[in-house]
Amino acid sequence: MSYSFGEGAPYNSAGGDPRGPVVSMRGISKSFGHVQALRNVDLDLYPGEVVALVGDNGAGKSTLVKILAGVHPQDAGTVTFEGRQVSIPSPAASRELGIATVFQDLALCDNLDVVANLFLGREVGGAVLDEETMERRSWELLRQLSARIPSVRMRAATLSGGQRQTVAIARSLIGDPRVVILDEPTAALGIAQTAEVLNLIELLRERGHCVVLISHNMADVQAVADRVIVLRLGRVNGRFRAPAMSYEDIIASITGVLNLEEGTPEDDIGERGSL
Repeated sequence: MSYSFGEGAPYNSAGGDPRGPVVSMRGISKSFGHVQALRNVDLDLYPGEVVALVGDNGAGKSTLVKILAGVHPQDAGTVTFEGRQVSIPSPAASRELGIATVFQDLALCDNLDVVANLFLGREVGGAVLDEETMERRSWELLRQLSARIPSVRMRAATLSGGQRQTVAIARSLIGDPRVVILDEPTAALGIAQTAEVLNLIELLRERGHCVVLISHNMADVQAVADRVIVLRLGRVNGRFRAPAMSYEDIIASITGVLNLEEGTPEDDIGERGSL
């Protein structure tokens, strides 16, 4: 088992990564009863980039990432991972592929310390846990993230919001995933804690991970995203690239003032900064 970051060439925002996308989703649709949550969504994810998924509540953001996370199966469409078509029937299958998801609730155990949270369900040792090895690996992982946590023996309940988010992200990196999905990572954080998390996202990009960022905070999105995908009523309604994307155009796509023409494939976005 690896506890270090994967290395990868930075994403070339001018023309995409020459090795092709890590993940390609084509024609993804999903319904819950009579509610059509996703309609024919296409998405490509490349190594070494931050892709922001934005949209109003009910736009389909969470449903799309839950398909990648193995929580929901799609009703139609295909998912390709590293060039091969795959099925993701469960969260365990998603992790095995190399997709790590940090949901908004973080799923930390407040009564456990940092080490126990990092290795929960992946403990080292048999009948007797190897606490020394787990503590050493915890420090190694947190140092790679430049984490500001004074002790790995602190209980999760005593950590700040930014520190809790760091621990949740660090736990997701055990196993060296190719794709890291972050669901509203800066929600309810202060200015300093938000800056800490955004710096962490940039570090993940520099290390070659593809980061999928779900956020309602447009300032955070514009600060770190290489691309922005707008979902509206279950459809892709906008595709933007940094640095040309503007706050006004993104909001216009979210609200439906601007509409992406149907049938525009992911590969055609090229250098378009806005619609």
